Amino acid sequence: MVTITSLVGFVLSIQGRGVSWSSLAILAAASAAGTALSSMGANTLNEWMERDLDALMPRTAHRPLPQRRISPRVALVAGLIECVLGLVILTVFANVFAAAVSFACMVTYVAMYTPMKTRSPVSVLIGAIPGALPPLIGWAAAAGTQGQQSLLQAGGWSLFVLMFVWQIPHFMAIAWMYRADYSLGGFRVLAAEDPSGIRTARNMLAWSILLIPATLMPVWAMPDRVGWVYGGFAACTGVGVVLLSLKFGKLRSREAARRVFFASIAHLPLLLIVLVGESLFHRLTR
Repeated sequence: MVTITSLVGFVLSIQGRGVSWSSLAILAAASAAGTALSSMGANTLNEWMERDLDALMPRTAHRPLPQRRISPRVALVAGLIECVLGLVILTVFANVFAAAVSFACMVTYVAMYTPMKTRSPVSVLIGAIPGALPPLIGWAAAAGTQGQQSLLQAGGWSLFVLMFVWQIPHFMAIAWMYRADYSLGGFRVLAAEDPSGIRTARNMLAWSILLIPATLMPVWAMPDRVGWVYGGFAACTGVGVVLLSLKFGKLRSREAARRVFFASIAHLPLLLIVLVGESLFHRLTR
């Protein structure tokens, strides 16, 4: 998903620039490979840091490190190599600004979000940052030598906002479903500290409502590429997520949370497909 959202940023960014097909192919491959390796590295380091806590939770106890299928040293070395390779590819074949965004993803995920998960439920907001930055990797990579200027454009940041807000109700649904596991692992998520589920439901609903204007931001930021087709789809599907969040607030059951989770899983890829599809249609019909 991280690689896909990076490519979404790439496709939307490249449409405003004149680039040869050979340069386009190199930039696209670098964006995908660099993002994928960086993400792999960050996730590997995350599992290396949390291996003892993962062993306590049924949901994660089957992972390679808790089961001792690989050694912590191998995981650490593999994670560092993947991170470095991802940054090198982005720097050499795209630009240093795409690599800088990727580096920011890794730092916020590994050095900030991972240790904060056992300290405060606010960690979910920190964790949403590295999850929202990948579109900006692709956005900057597509700009080539204009990478620095591209990071000042509203289009890329509208994708960041969309991804940031989408993650909160999505994660809250997961947290409610697995709150017992999170408690066993010592992770301080809101659902694990909210037996009644009232605070979880309120936060899920608030962020679901906020998701509607967040998903509409690309329409405002990229009017030459996105219009009423995507806007209408985003608004309608956003209302659907809100209604399911309301249902969760009423029932506060695992099944209700599961519905929100699967709705969010379907919501994001469908949004991105319509977003990219309409932008490509605008490009082809000019």
